Amino acid sequence: MTILCVRFQAPSADETALPRLLALLEEFTPVVQALPPDGALADLRGAERYFGRTALELASVIRVRALALYGVDCVIGAGPGPMLARMALRDARPGRTRAVAGGEVREFLAGQPVVALPGVGTKTARTLCEYGLDTLGRVAAAPLSTLQRLVGARAGRELHERANGVDRGRVVPNAVSRSLAAERPFTRDELDPGRHRRALLSAAGELGARLRALDKVCRSLTLTVRYADRSATTRTRALPEPTGHSAALTATAYGLYEALGLQRARVRAIALRAEGLDPAEQASHQLTFDPVDEKLRRIEEVADRARAKFGPRAVMPGTLAA
Repeated sequence: MTILCVRFQAPSADETALPRLLALLEEFTPVVQALPPDGALADLRGAERYFGRTALELASVIRVRALALYGVDCVIGAGPGPMLARMALRDARPGRTRAVAGGEVREFLAGQPVVALPGVGTKTARTLCEYGLDTLGRVAAAPLSTLQRLVGARAGRELHERANGVDRGRVVPNAVSRSLAAERPFTRDELDPGRHRRALLSAAGELGARLRALDKVCRSLTLTVRYADRSATTRTRALPEPTGHSAALTATAYGLYEALGLQRARVRAIALRAEGLDPAEQASHQLTFDPVDEKLRRIEEVADRARAKFGPRAVMPGTLAA
């Protein structure tokens, strides 16, 4: 059991917590993969040899340090590979590490529902269940040729291997995610373009506040519109310049929405994703000499200070731009 999958139970609004907690993991191993917004994978093979402790013992130390330094508890799954560590995390509880040893892999997987396997979506799971393959034990026992007929040659082979405990994944060291997302679901399928625009305004305001809290800017914005029939449309547009300015994000979001030309579309949810994140200090800002723009930026600075002092709900995102 050399791979840990850690989910930190930090306050959901504290977007700056993950980088600090990743730095804590990097004190034990440089092989850390961020899983935003609140998780990470850590490969402890080298750490076990260096510290002379098992992965489970190191997991206990990580939990104690996270609590002592940041007041954050964590849930940890451990396994011989990333896939198994992630699946073990589902059964983990705060204060304890759920470990799957090499000799327990087949037994652990056999009773799991097929949808619990990473990479198996609802459509694939539905197809498998229609043929009685509703657990990973049954999938593992099914002939490879049967799985390939049901889900395709490559997907069938990968499914067969994973259901039999073959975990070819690896932990890929990375920085905190190069994107941030904000989604606005509607309580019912929404036809009103005015409500669509208000959802965009709110989501863009949230992204701007989160970017500024992280001292980041983004290079592009992606809009995803999900419809009542479960289909979706996704469009991406590069920003004129890297920014974390809510008004600029809102203007781009509106442009993406208008370009779709929706006519009486029944929209179930709208999501925005800020992509291509970079440190704010490395970004240049084109001076516009626009008093309205400068006023909005000053208002944002005041709102950001209020959030930092009184919490994220002190100023609701999306109320500073029109």
